[in-house]
Amino acid sequence: MVKVDVAVVGAGLNGLVAALALGGGHSPQSLTVAVLDRFDPRRMTESKGDSRASALTAASQAMFTVLGLWDAVKPYAQDMKQIVVTDGQNANQRPCLLNFGIGEGEPAAAAMVENHHLYAAALAGLERNSNVRLVFGNGLKSIQYGHGLADIRLADETQIKASLVIGADGRNSMTSQAAGLKLQGWNYAQSAITLTVAHEVPHGGIAEEHFTPTGVFAILPLVGNRSSLVWTEPHGEARRIVALDDTAFLAELSKRFGTHRGVLSLASQRHVHPLSMILSDELIAGRLALIGDAAHVLHPLAGLGLNLGFKDVAALVDCVKDAQLLGQDIGGADVLERYARWRRFDIVATAYLLDGMNRLFANDHGGLRMLRDAGLKLVDHSRMAKQFLMNEAAGKTGDLPRLMRGLAA
Repeated sequence: MVKVDVAVVGAGLNGLVAALALGGGHSPQSLTVAVLDRFDPRRMTESKGDSRASALTAASQAMFTVLGLWDAVKPYAQDMKQIVVTDGQNANQRPCLLNFGIGEGEPAAAAMVENHHLYAAALAGLERNSNVRLVFGNGLKSIQYGHGLADIRLADETQIKASLVIGADGRNSMTSQAAGLKLQGWNYAQSAITLTVAHEVPHGGIAEEHFTPTGVFAILPLVGNRSSLVWTEPHGEARRIVALDDTAFLAELSKRFGTHRGVLSLASQRHVHPLSMILSDELIAGRLALIGDAAHVLHPLAGLGLNLGFKDVAALVDCVKDAQLLGQDIGGADVLERYARWRRFDIVATAYLLDGMNRLFANDHGGLRMLRDAGLKLVDHSRMAKQFLMNEAAGKTGDLPRLMRGLAA
């Protein structure tokens, strides 16, 4: 039997960062942590494991700095210096609806980093830490919560006892199901194709969001003459496109990408991801706190999902560390209820905002398009509105946890 303070179930990026934040040597109040996953996340440290990239907000970057991860990530981080939103029905004639960016000498609101670099940095940080036990390749058999310690049994009958279980095990969360938590939401009639492309013409740090009748076509700058793509299509069309050979795929891609970056070439494998919006009715249960995709699955339209999960992590760390300092039960009801109150509104508001934006933008209704375009042009002429959008893009709005303010928890 293994006894730890915290068991993190799920070794995705949110789970790995949570383990480091609670068990890392950066804090004098480090806890003992076990990270459990039936898969080995080391496979995600190569681009073939994950073709996605993420926009790390300035707040998430501050968190990575405190956790000792940013130095490893920074060489692969491309600042987003400008964001351009267009009506993207025609790849070579895209009316600009909104254009905002940073002034000379100002810090960028976010930086694009390929996910495999984030996995590599997080795993390296954990493997250097004696407070964290990594248990990979062993599935969960059962989880029991209660007033005493949570009891986790793995497929090989290993028993783990923990004061707190963090459910970071994604949209089909076993930790959530074992606690009887219910979900609400829906599947979209869309899938996102993700890949990296190389191009002749430098991107200049410009992120492009082109809204088409089938959904967003996003061109997001990466280090070098490369960009990460999020290409939204109906499910069947997305599967058809991804199954094409490289030559035919590039031909399809070029129709939508446009000619402004010169000749394109494939720089990663391509993957397809069916899209959903799913929210857990509750973020907590007895000795359980949900974070990331176990708590909320969002449309990727604005690239906020991973950062929302990091905010879950930082808020939970504040609650747990404050309880530890006061000698309280770190998995007790009062501690978990504080976490749930802190995060609930932000999660629900963000989820429905993105859902509304997707329904507004991913259609070809003439009247809606006119209203949408007129609204965005009004925003484009408002300095105050643009500053608000930049603050949102930087993740600096709302009640920020300590880690996201660059402070040790």
